[in-house]
Amino acid sequence: MNELTWDGYINARDFGGLPTELSTTGTTISGRIARGPRRERLTAAGWADARRWGLASVVDLRCPQEIGPGEGDHAIAEDVLAGITIVNAPTEDQDDPEFWETCAPILDSPEYWAHNWRLQPQLVRASLDAIANSAPGILVHCSAGRDRTGMISALLLGNAGVAPAAVAADYANSVRTMATIAQLAPGVDQQPVRSSEEVDEWMLDKLPIVQDVAAHTNKIFDILGVSSATRTVLRALLVVE
Repeated sequence: MNELTWDGYINARDFGGLPTELSTTGTTISGRIARGPRRERLTAAGWADARRWGLASVVDLRCPQEIGPGEGDHAIAEDVLAGITIVNAPTEDQDDPEFWETCAPILDSPEYWAHNWRLQPQLVRASLDAIANSAPGILVHCSAGRDRTGMISALLLGNAGVAPAAVAADYANSVRTMATIAQLAPGVDQQPVRSSEEVDEWMLDKLPIVQDVAAHTNKIFDILGVSSATRTVLRALLVVE
C-alpha cells in the first residue's frame, strides 16, 4: 500500500497498488479507499492533505462513546470538514456482555475477529455496507487503525483478490507502527511500547489468521450475510475488471 503523509496522522495508507489477479491492471486502484487511526489526530493542514488525496467520505468504525476530540487533539473549524460525509458504523457493541467477556482480552489481536462475526455479524455487515454506500475517496478508521480497521481492511482486500501474504503484510505494518505509540487515544490506558523483536514474536501466530481471512473472504461474507450487490460494489472500488 501507499503510505499517506497527512499532517498529524500516523499509520495511514492508501489501499492501492497491491497485487490482485482480479484486476486487469494487476493491482488495486489508488485513491479509492484509505485506512488510518482516529481522525481527531489530523490537523487542519492534515485535512487539507486528505482533500488533496481526494477525501470525500469517512467511515468511522468506533463505538459512539469513543468519538470526539480529547486532550492533545487539534481544534478544527467546522468549515475544514465541509463537504466531507462522515458516517459512524461501529463493528462492535462493547456493551454486549457476551462480546465483552469473550473479546475484551484479545481486542488487540485478530483472534477476536471470528468472535465478532459470530456474535455481532449485523454490525460488521453494516460497516461494509456503509463503505459500499460511500462516495469514493473513503477513509476507513477506528481508534488505532489497527484492530477494527485491520479486520475490515482484510475483508476488503480479500474480496478484491489481493494475495493473502500482502494482506498480512499490511496488517503487520499497522502493528509495527502502533507498537511505538503508548497513548492510542485520549482517556485510554497506555499500552506497553514493544521492540521490533517483541512485535515480530507476537505476530508469529497472528499473521496466519489474517492470511486465512484474506483467503476465505467469501465464506466470511456468507457468515456475515453480505449481499452479492455489496460484494460487487466493494470489489469495484478496488479493481478494474
